[in-house]
Amino acid sequence: MRTRPLKVALLGCGVVGSEVARIMTTHADDLAARIGAPVELAGVAVRRPDRVREGIDPALVTTDATALVKRGDIDVVVEVIGGIEPARTLITTAFEHGASVVSANKALLAQDGAALHAAAGANGKDLYYEAAVAGAIPLIRPLRESLAGDKVNRVLGIVNGTTNFILDAMDTTGAGYQEALDEATALGYAEADPTADVEGFDAAAKAAILAGIAFHTRVRLDDVYREGMTEVTAADFASAKEMGCTIKLLAICERAADGASVTARVHPAMIPLSHPLANVRGAYNAVFVESDAAGQLMFYGPGAGGSPTASAVLGDLVAVCRNRIGGATGPGESAYAALPVSPMGDVVTRYHISLDVADKPGVLAQVATVFAEHGVSIDTVRQSGKDGEASLVVVTHRASDAALGGTVEALRKLDTVRGVASIMRVEGE
Repeated sequence: MRTRPLKVALLGCGVVGSEVARIMTTHADDLAARIGAPVELAGVAVRRPDRVREGIDPALVTTDATALVKRGDIDVVVEVIGGIEPARTLITTAFEHGASVVSANKALLAQDGAALHAAAGANGKDLYYEAAVAGAIPLIRPLRESLAGDKVNRVLGIVNGTTNFILDAMDTTGAGYQEALDEATALGYAEADPTADVEGFDAAAKAAILAGIAFHTRVRLDDVYREGMTEVTAADFASAKEMGCTIKLLAICERAADGASVTARVHPAMIPLSHPLANVRGAYNAVFVESDAAGQLMFYGPGAGGSPTASAVLGDLVAVCRNRIGGATGPGESAYAALPVSPMGDVVTRYHISLDVADKPGVLAQVATVFAEHGVSIDTVRQSGKDGEASLVVVTHRASDAALGGTVEALRKLDTVRGVASIMRVEGE
């Protein structure tokens, strides 16, 4: 074992950063044995230096993150501050001054991953980010290393624990959305401002990262179609149960049937209770990967939290430090395929549409005609009503999102259709 320690700079010391520092200290001997050299925490950049940080030498704490990454003797920078700036500038500065980087910053990687990879490559350094997607679940490394010789066709998953907790509570207790959100907030699963989670922004960033790795194609956050789950109702869950389904907020990355393009999307969807993702409960995450040779693989575990995310960060730290000792770098960006990202209108799936209609003869025939005119085939129809008002639930066969959108627009123009109560995609069949 070499005796000179590898020096690590930690940017951010919140829930995740403090746990990274704690594990580095308490597991120092094990980490050294696994890496082949000691690892030393050389500095911790924070915004509030006066806060007490148990187990961290106050002399290591600084508010000058730029000076820390410019020191020149830092081997690895661990970035867990999040956001776009100053994280982006600090990471590129770290590369320029000789450090490799481990990051948990999904938003930055989804927006500027290509530029960060280019900066790492230009300086001969590593950029690892297992912790950016699905917390402790090993997912990035299997996709970009274990499945590097395979052809991945689809990545389908629950990648946000907050939304899964809310939807699971609505499913199992019959609670409404707001009631379930209040419970998630009280238990610490939801932030005071849950917008990033419930509107799908968090999951969309993760989908961009997963799609890029799976399909060897640059996929940015702007390429990902996104719908939140704030409009999901107890009535939607009731309909799902009648179909033998439940509802999950899914990140779906797919290669087109002809292999010529890819899509990436995040939205609520009904999935059959027989699908493995249907039984992912609480704040857990799970990702289903389908490939040519390996077939179907499922990755499951805690997707957030200090300890789980720190576990992924430390795994990357060990790998990067080993590379550092060996004078090598790990896999960089693989974007050779450069496949176009198709718009949401090209996506083909099934749909569950709930309509409020007039309860009189001929309504069903009018609705069926609209579906036929737009090339959307109906699988099943369920109708109920009284006192002149009725509910009509239509489940379609597979159709393009563009065709379904045209169908719904035409339905809204019918005098007999009072409103479109709900549109839900049906996946996982």
